[in-house]
Amino acid sequence: MFIHRFNQGKDYSKCISISFRHYRHLLVLIHTIGEINKDPEILPNVTLGYQIYDSCASGIKSFASAFGILSGTKQTIPNYSCWNNRKVVGFIGDLCSESSLSIAWLAGIYRYPQISYGSADPIFNNRLEFPSFYRMIPNELPEIDAIMSLIRHFGWKWVGLIVMDDDTGHRANKRLQKAMSKDGVCLAFHLILRDWSKFDFKYATKIRKTIYRSSAKVVILFLSSQSIDYITVLFDPEKSPHKIWIATSSLSRITELQYVAALVTFNGTLVISLQQGEIPGFKQFFYSLNPFKYKHDILFTEIWEILFNCTISETDISKKKCTGNETFDDTVLSFYETFNYRISYRVYTAVYTMAHTLHELYGTMTRSPKSAESLHMYFKQWQLNALMPHVKFSTSSGDKIYFKDNGDPQARYDIVKWYFLKTGNKKSIKVGSFDGSKSDGNLFINDSANLWGPFFSEFVHSRCSEPCKPGFRKAKVEGAPSCCYTCVLCADGEMSNITDAQSCMKCSKYEKSNTGRTSCIPRNINYLSYGDQLGTTLSSISIMFSITCAVILGIFIKYRETPIVRANNRYLSCLLLISLMLCFLCTLLFIGRPTQICCLLRQVTFGIVFTISVSSVLAKTLTVIIAFNATKPGSKLKKYVGTQLSIILVIVCSLVEIVISAV
Repeated sequence: MFIHRFNQGKDYSKCISISFRHYRHLLVLIHTIGEINKDPEILPNVTLGYQIYDSCASGIKSFASAFGILSGTKQTIPNYSCWNNRKVVGFIGDLCSESSLSIAWLAGIYRYPQISYGSADPIFNNRLEFPSFYRMIPNELPEIDAIMSLIRHFGWKWVGLIVMDDDTGHRANKRLQKAMSKDGVCLAFHLILRDWSKFDFKYATKIRKTIYRSSAKVVILFLSSQSIDYITVLFDPEKSPHKIWIATSSLSRITELQYVAALVTFNGTLVISLQQGEIPGFKQFFYSLNPFKYKHDILFTEIWEILFNCTISETDISKKKCTGNETFDDTVLSFYETFNYRISYRVYTAVYTMAHTLHELYGTMTRSPKSAESLHMYFKQWQLNALMPHVKFSTSSGDKIYFKDNGDPQARYDIVKWYFLKTGNKKSIKVGSFDGSKSDGNLFINDSANLWGPFFSEFVHSRCSEPCKPGFRKAKVEGAPSCCYTCVLCADGEMSNITDAQSCMKCSKYEKSNTGRTSCIPRNINYLSYGDQLGTTLSSISIMFSITCAVILGIFIKYRETPIVRANNRYLSCLLLISLMLCFLCTLLFIGRPTQICCLLRQVTFGIVFTISVSSVLAKTLTVIIAFNATKPGSKLKKYVGTQLSIILVIVCSLVEIVISAV
């Protein structure tokens, strides 16, 4: 059985450079297949083999190599296999999306399962177009969600964004801006880096000025692995901008650089990295390697020469001769993160996923006897592809491996802080994690870790404007983003008791704002108190006149049957005295601390009582006039003589006053 991985082959010389980090993926593949072949619990009596090709991140080269794999000959023959008694099980790869896409188009036609360990393009989630594509890393969308969760957690509202001018960059740009708009985050600057072929000094200077002059303290880097070429051009090592950089896992290639002065700029970068895993036995396997064991592997010999600065060539005398017994320097291995398994762990799980699926197929064979021969004879690749979405297993470190409906694994990331040391080494510290499979509480930050070094000693605020203190409200600046504003003092009678208040709240009619406009306080109530000299005098006079009226009223009532009282219209006189007494008492309603009932009744009560008093006087006057004029011969006023007219007049006047007061 053959598993094919794209990494290295005869045409490696056509690639631009050699990467020890990528070569380590090949070593993990070899180690893992050897481990499976030794395991009696997985595929007993079945031996897995492999054939490795180097795609060089080229779509054309990976497509041609996939054709050659299916044909089994040097000359590619479509729909024909020369593998004889060997079977092609599937493909493992590739690291980049472009080469993975080329393989997926071809493998999908024949339903060969393909498991990528590095392609994050969301296009592969289309199961109709890519029915046999699977991957061990999540697509890039949860990585964007992790970045936004980080920004949301720290409350940053003013950030910069740098993306590449490609599909990944435009996709990330669109999704990030949409999420930022929803969370009220604004872009201080937005840079789309051109292709390296269109890069010139003038353009680099313009970008550098934009970054250096920006007041944003947080910058998001959503770049491809090829963007490493921009590092030494964009930043001045003598004047590094003090920023908090947030980078995606694709920028990990920057760690392959030997020390460059411009890397000081990225000290303290927070990187959204794939969750780290464990590969049992790989460390021992790695230390057992020597160039004579893989003497036919040209690439391995060159890697060995790079690691130990020696030469295997007999003709090269510029370097010391490699003995094959050199000891690995832990400092060098640490620089390359040799035993920091992130992408390598995905290679490991990809091989195990293929093996476990093949084992499941082996166990479901209905023809007997079940053996390696029957598996070989009746194996069909589409059967393996049909079982792939349902495979579930746990690694030796306890990680559960399975695919979601779209062919992706669970989205889990580590948040790692990078430090670039002047000695040429790199130090990485895990400061948090993000689990995209959880709807809430998916972000964890270790607050005890040094999150802000080396440029900052405490929490970093990133905002366009300073926050408005309580007592102020935000006022939009014309033509500026919503995060840029001025602070305006709340008007008199309004207040705000929170920072960055959008608007001020009005105080109730019984309150006013304090001097700082941070709260409402009761209004100062000025009133005539009984304890004041004027209040005491007025209340005394009011009571004295009221008593006088009451005494006179008592006399009138006592002598109500006497001729003089009767002649004075006793009923109207009593009504007048009562209303006058109440008028004097009404003044007491205007003295003392006012209450709501007093404020409502005092003017109305006084108006009605005073109207009764005046109308009583008017009625008495009309009665006298009518009485004198009625004595004249032939006068028509005789019929109005009596108490009826006076009572009607008082009632009418009082009703008019009541209506006016009610209105």
